[in-house]
Amino acid sequence: MHGNGIIDAVAHDPRSQGPLLQGRNRKDTADPGRAVVDTGEAAELGADSWAVTLAPRLAQFTAVARHEHVTRAAQELGMPQPTLSRALVRLEEDLGVALFARHGRTLSLTPAGRAFLAATERALTDLERATESVRADVDPAAGKVAFGFLHTLGPETVPGLIRSFRADHPRVRFQLVQNYGEAMIERLRAGDLDLCLTSPVPDYPDLVARRLDEQKLRLVVPDDHPLAARKRIRLAEAAGELFVTLEPGYGLRRITDALCAEAGFTPRVAFEGEEAETLRGLVAAGLGVALLPPPAVPRPGVAELTVTAPRAVREIGVAWLDGHPDTPPVAAFKKFLLSRRGRLLPR
Repeated sequence: MHGNGIIDAVAHDPRSQGPLLQGRNRKDTADPGRAVVDTGEAAELGADSWAVTLAPRLAQFTAVARHEHVTRAAQELGMPQPTLSRALVRLEEDLGVALFARHGRTLSLTPAGRAFLAATERALTDLERATESVRADVDPAAGKVAFGFLHTLGPETVPGLIRSFRADHPRVRFQLVQNYGEAMIERLRAGDLDLCLTSPVPDYPDLVARRLDEQKLRLVVPDDHPLAARKRIRLAEAAGELFVTLEPGYGLRRITDALCAEAGFTPRVAFEGEEAETLRGLVAAGLGVALLPPPAVPRPGVAELTVTAPRAVREIGVAWLDGHPDTPPVAAFKKFLLSRRGRLLPR
């Protein structure tokens, strides 16, 4: 099962939420004073869109609406009162709607002004929240790292890495994604991940990858299998066995096929799965043999044999998108991972 999680979830502003006032292209708007219906689609932000035109004035409008007094609002905003007054007039002229009723030095909202204020406050609140969120993600001390890794590295390797890293960076947050190699590479390209641990080490022109460690693979057989009494085996001796493997597209499947080819045979695949420990369970049930990395915890019902020929290992590497700028927390974690070369995996 592919999944993701986050350590230390982001704290959000508890203020009210609601739909944004969406930008509307002027040439498509017959009535400039008509309320815009939120369709759930992104606003059109061309040079002549309402959002681009109005955005700089929303805070000014909101301040005046809150104070119902231009002078006090101008003092709060730190701008001259005449400048603010002219801005309000231009806003109403552009909209073609009276937002305020004037009563001497004070103002009150018209019905159109009240409707516009509600949407404007939500827009400004969402903008403030979004700004705080993206700034928090790049905070060197408490930012976020989106980190992907293989399922087989989840039980032991990744928790140990994060524990060691957070000894010096206790507030950095992690969004954790477990998946197979090709899926993680696609998420790197989509910008969903900053870094990933994968195998085989990828070789694509748009990625940077560094080898960090290697992991021995074992031939796993049922504990009542004739080979179970052996400690070592040449892979060619298993040519007649049924294999249980990961599905095509998984890195470990490609490695299994390549090692069997090097040993002189094509494996006869009885079952395909998505997770190494499920395969180990199938082996324990007597349904075949498998080439697998060591388990985090010994599994009853199986014997794990050292493969002497060919050399049965898989390389583990870290990859990231070439040319993608690192935030400070991502740069720190990348440096940490690279410093673990040759000692990434538990021994």
